[in-house]
Amino acid sequence: MNMKKYALDLIVAAVETPREGYVLLRLTHDETLPEMLPGQFVEVQVRGSETTFLRRPISINYVDRVNNELWLLVHVVGEGTRAMASLKAGDTLNCVFPLGNGFTVPAGTGKKVLLVGGGVGTAPLLYHGETLRAAGHCPVFLLGGRTEADLMQLEHFRRYGEVLLTTEDGSVGTKGFVTHHPVWEEQQFDLVATCGPKPMMVAVARMAKAKGTECEVSLENLMACGLGACLCCVEKTHEGNVCVCKDGPVFNINQLTWQI
Repeated sequence: MNMKKYALDLIVAAVETPREGYVLLRLTHDETLPEMLPGQFVEVQVRGSETTFLRRPISINYVDRVNNELWLLVHVVGEGTRAMASLKAGDTLNCVFPLGNGFTVPAGTGKKVLLVGGGVGTAPLLYHGETLRAAGHCPVFLLGGRTEADLMQLEHFRRYGEVLLTTEDGSVGTKGFVTHHPVWEEQQFDLVATCGPKPMMVAVARMAKAKGTECEVSLENLMACGLGACLCCVEKTHEGNVCVCKDGPVFNINQLTWQI
């Protein structure tokens, strides 16, 4: 999808901490933010960090059209993301966006879509769920973590559909992984969309394939340029090697060479 791309100095409207090790950056601009699709991402310029030369790819978490805000949920894991976490309201953050191809919003209305996320992989599913609901579909969220403390933004997800939870320690929801939840047997879906650690996505893809349900995955290959120039995010597909940043990050599992 060839959408116009922008490089904008976005203004930090607010910084929230949904849980330890994560920050939610709510960014705005003096002009109306451009169109963005669920599953797309931004490349963020990290200023004030001597070792961070490359931009950092961050999924679009949510687009709040009422307040003209773009939300980025950032997992603080290195110097670049620590610099982003130190931002304060009123600071600016230069972002190139929207990049990549997003999730499919089915034609028509009334489709049941299961959105499966783990860890920071839940981030793009919030905007996807809102988009699906606005299009007249029925999103169901299946979110997993090690413990209850790992699960974020549940109050936001519940605005757009049923929220089902799994935790490895059984502290909330079904004990186990997302593939252990009884919803796989109790309900039938028209489409599955997933984002999170690769082993989780492979397991979800396997479940969807066994049920004959179309499945899309959002890959998290290391991306430097975000435009398909540096070739560090290559993924094998049945049509040859592709750049995840330009040809993805969302792929139908039938395109991939995963052994499922």
